[in-house]
Amino acid sequence: MNILVTGANGQLGNSLRDVIQHSSHNYIFTDVAELDITDSMAVMLFTQAHHIDVIVNCAAYTNVDAAEDNHDLADSINNRAVENLAIAALKVDATLIHISTDYVFGGNLYNTPCTESMATNPTGIYGSTKLAGEEAILRSGCKHIIIRTAWLYSPYGRNFVKTMFQLTATRPSVNVVFDQVGTPTYAAHLAQAICHIIDTEQLHKQGIYHFSNQGVCSWYDLAHAVAALAAHTHCQVLPCHSREFPSKVVRPSFSVLDKTKITTTFNISIPHWYDALCECMEIINSQTHIQ
Repeated sequence: MNILVTGANGQLGNSLRDVIQHSSHNYIFTDVAELDITDSMAVMLFTQAHHIDVIVNCAAYTNVDAAEDNHDLADSINNRAVENLAIAALKVDATLIHISTDYVFGGNLYNTPCTESMATNPTGIYGSTKLAGEEAILRSGCKHIIIRTAWLYSPYGRNFVKTMFQLTATRPSVNVVFDQVGTPTYAAHLAQAICHIIDTEQLHKQGIYHFSNQGVCSWYDLAHAVAALAAHTHCQVLPCHSREFPSKVVRPSFSVLDKTKITTTFNISIPHWYDALCECMEIINSQTHIQ
């Protein structure tokens, strides 16, 4: 199969590059320099010329606070570009695997893990544009698998785990919110799940799915674990309230995703968040040692 990966220079795109090194499929990795997915004609011509069978859309505008001041840009990438991919997928009879977010639930005060059937209610531009992208896919009628994820991190790019690694290495203390609870997602494990779906030929099992690592933690718990695994024992990781970090967006206080549907449908096993973090931190620690 010919598989187009968009947003290939981000965390998930780079993680997919690692995972598919021995794949029998033909993966075509693109970012904006190779394919501008906000250009509907360019997307259509590219998918037709390369006889694309699967599109994995890793592209997104993910700066939650900046999105409040850049609505058009966020909407163009998170919504209108997704519609372009969906229409092209329909035209060439490809399956669109699209990555969405827990922020579609931002305004709902759930206290149990969110299932795919729960009502959505985003609180900010980021969440609302991502939800609009999901809706565009459903309207298009293309074959699709939408995967909502949360708290994505990896050895690539900028993310919370790498930020905490750097801060705890250089500061005597760092304050991290304890009243926002969810589950981190190691990008490599999400990439493995996507490849499993493709390799086991289960693309016909269309719908919306949730994926993150297993278990539950707060941002404070995650930061504390990062510092411990990095052996940054000189730095105190201190819990604080989210109100101490004013934001333009109300972030979900509880955004744990229920993974039952994706694990049973595709017969996959998802590691616990701490085990996943240990795996990633081995890479981050080794990279730092080499430098």
